[in-house]
Amino acid sequence: MQTIDAHNKILGRVASQAAQIMLGKLSTSFAKNTIEGEEVKIINASKIRISGSKAKTKEYRHYTGYPGGLRSEKYNELVARKGPEAVIRLAIYGMLPNNRLRSKRMKLLSVEN
Repeated sequence: MQTIDAHNKILGRVASQAAQIMLGKLSTSFAKNTIEGEEVKIINASKIRISGSKAKTKEYRHYTGYPGGLRSEKYNELVARKGPEAVIRLAIYGMLPNNRLRSKRMKLLSVEN
């Protein structure tokens, strides 16, 4: 298990480092079709930073599947509602390949406040 300290680090940098470890890109026996990655534990999630004015402008969107069902939420609102752990999980989720192994790889992640 590898531990990443998110204290005073940029969100995207922490997420890309965690995604690389979870994918197993740092191991010598890397293969796309297997789960070779290690477990990743991110600590101090509440002290993570984002650059610029993204706290007010960054939007997270999802579609409900119904007509007119596009829902959007600002970064600040998401952190207030679900906490900084949700933002980190979404960032890492977006960096993993969109295939059947994504949900299994996400189980290798634990985020602590």
